[in-house]
Amino acid sequence: MTAYTDLIYKTTGIRIPQQKTTLMSNRIRRRLRATGIADFDAYLKHLRQISRDDSEWDAFLQEITTHETYLFRDEVQWKWFQEEFLAGVTLEARQGKRPRTLRVWSAAASTGDEAFTIASCIATRITDLSEWKINILGTDIGISTIEEAREATFGERAMRLVPDNMQRRFFTKLDEQRWQAKDILRDMVEFRQHNLLDALSEQPFDVVFLKNVLIYFDKESKRPVIRNVLNLLRPNGYLVSGPAEGVSDYLSDMQRPETWLYQPPTNQPTKK
Repeated sequence: MTAYTDLIYKTTGIRIPQQKTTLMSNRIRRRLRATGIADFDAYLKHLRQISRDDSEWDAFLQEITTHETYLFRDEVQWKWFQEEFLAGVTLEARQGKRPRTLRVWSAAASTGDEAFTIASCIATRITDLSEWKINILGTDIGISTIEEAREATFGERAMRLVPDNMQRRFFTKLDEQRWQAKDILRDMVEFRQHNLLDALSEQPFDVVFLKNVLIYFDKESKRPVIRNVLNLLRPNGYLVSGPAEGVSDYLSDMQRPETWLYQPPTNQPTKK
């Protein structure tokens, strides 16, 4: 499996630990059955020969990196986002201290659960939404994952932590098992395929959510990801990390209001 783990690392920055190689081999077997390729060596050769844009590369990465996600994961962070960040932003807008614009990046969006949680919070807290220009960008390395996110459809398990009032206002129940986000949320969100190791061509963001992804990266591959993210964070913006992301060593010059929350030093430019 070493050749596979090296290829995954080189392509995505994700380091597969030794104890997970059995799980990885089982998932690769699914691709052998799906493609009809005879064995591990032949499949590895196939991956090395095809373009990174090939659908099989996407299918392979989805098998290896897929993990559970759901809306309103890490409740304390969403409480901060609504009651502190959005409350402060709307107050500043009413006082004329900032334009009615807001840009948020869900940097490991998976199937869109985080991006639509962001949108739900914004739609709840900003009462004059039509007067604002809101852009929520969700990115993920998986093309098929992004396509699923664009459908904005979620199962009961993914919806289990969504407050009842938000379920009624912002989601339509399609059947006993599925919900779909309404246009009020979908109009705020766009999704795009993106590898975190690559720089993203975008205007700066007020908030970047970088959660539950860098736990799969080692020290060397975390460094360019953090650099790419900070280069797109406004000087007074916030970086929200996962509770076990392991990024504090790379952000020692940042203010840290919470263990999972980072902000550039006051009156200092974002480190390039």
